[in-house]
Amino acid sequence: MASASSPPLRVLTIEDDRAVRRGVVDALKFAGYEVIEAGDGETGLAAALGRDYELLLLDLVLPRLQGEDILREVRRVRPTMPVIVLTARGDERDRVNGLRLGADDYVVKPFSVRELLARVEAVLRRSSARTATTVDVRIHGVEVCNAKRELRFADGTTEGLTERESELLAYLIANRTRIVGREELLQNVWRVDPRNLATRTVDVHVARLREKLRDDPSHPRLLITVHGQGYRLADES
Repeated sequence: MASASSPPLRVLTIEDDRAVRRGVVDALKFAGYEVIEAGDGETGLAAALGRDYELLLLDLVLPRLQGEDILREVRRVRPTMPVIVLTARGDERDRVNGLRLGADDYVVKPFSVRELLARVEAVLRRSSARTATTVDVRIHGVEVCNAKRELRFADGTTEGLTERESELLAYLIANRTRIVGREELLQNVWRVDPRNLATRTVDVHVARLREKLRDDPSHPRLLITVHGQGYRLADES
């Protein structure tokens, strides 16, 4: 829940169903959040890129511009923005696709107010915890800045990380002395039950993380694939 002792956190809600949007907005306001709302894709994209907010709640099926297109653009311009997808698409393919595009969590309609608020609080809590972390880590000459969720290179350039990419890298760093399996990553980074879940979302995120680390995908020197087992960070030696 938003803290009463600090300015309210602002949530952007992009949802075309008037009744659903009204329910979401009322619930968030009652919980102490400030809310920006949009009812179509074009208006939503303008708000997503031009307004100040701490979390995006995004419907995938929208008039005038699809939610997936908005998510791609938000990830391009604001790579660290926490995003929760609101979707009526309950099948595995669409849930995985939302995660693959960079969503930090998803809520399948119909959902309860209690579930929605719990997920909002969880995503904001994780984001706030990482922002408050000031200890930076250096891996093979690349500085991982936890406070800003970015990579800093020796040539002075930087590369932003999404919340999920930041979590993935942090987990690998914390477990750098061993191989980390895909199921473990799904359970501890994506927070989904890996049983009977066939997905390549971990592989896709690893590939994107390699690209941002400037790690050659054909001969990676930082983020190593151990075939049949999982991933590990290369030793510093």
